[in-house]
Amino acid sequence: MKIQDAELILNADGSIYHLHLQPEQIADNIITVGDPDRVERVSKYFDRVEHKVHKREFYTHTGYIGQKRLTVISTGIGTDNIDIVLNELDALANVDLNNRTVKNSLKSLNIFRIGTSGAMRADIPVDSFLVSNFGVGMDGLLNYYDRTLNQRELALNRLIHECLKENVVAIGVQPTVAEASSALISLFEKKEWYQGITLTATGFYAPQNRMIRAKPLLSDLFTKLEDISFEGLKITNLEMETAAIFGLANILGHKAISLNAILANRRSGQFSADPDKVVDKLIQETLEIIVNSPL
Repeated sequence: MKIQDAELILNADGSIYHLHLQPEQIADNIITVGDPDRVERVSKYFDRVEHKVHKREFYTHTGYIGQKRLTVISTGIGTDNIDIVLNELDALANVDLNNRTVKNSLKSLNIFRIGTSGAMRADIPVDSFLVSNFGVGMDGLLNYYDRTLNQRELALNRLIHECLKENVVAIGVQPTVAEASSALISLFEKKEWYQGITLTATGFYAPQNRMIRAKPLLSDLFTKLEDISFEGLKITNLEMETAAIFGLANILGHKAISLNAILANRRSGQFSADPDKVVDKLIQETLEIIVNSPL
């Protein structure tokens, strides 16, 4: 069935609407970063760069490290942007843009989020790295999609709802759980990184229990969630994209993982003394793992 012009919007040059990319300009291994400036901080480690494309907050560099082809793309902050990026990357991989039809043979992309995050637990130190096994969407995006949760997602989802109860009603959001790719998780299991369950917030201040002058409604969110344990995993950290990346990747048949540089510890109030150094180390270690993987 042909996809209507208003559903699949293309630019005059045939590129996808927001990302301004053509299918040949993305690799199968894709690194997402929130900050547009971080794209070059990743691609500077490429041996060569084939494509550099920029539109709005979406910067894309595609190139090679050795024989491994990689794309790094900035998403901007928040799950609303993830909705755009994941759907348009999928269209580039799995839709014939000339005929506006879904391809008969579908491709599965490997998506690696390299991002920053704040720890919710006192025992996760600043400047450490954490792999998200699950994302818990506190933003509502995934509730707009027709999706079937697997048994692990359903079980964790029940725990979250039982824990928050009336607070879920108060903030008007139905949290929903999405799981990372086990295949990608396995690439990082030998690293002495923390693992856990990541909360994806819809904002940076009140949704993450921060207060400058405006007071959060759920000031005890951390306390309510700290006792949740699921298959040995705890609620560990907060950020703003992970659950949406996992959920949309699962819906569309891609593999996704979220790799977090812990720059803040919300329990102790500490913040990293050198956040750029920490993020750069995470970038280098992640690239080394991807390049040496069978992907």
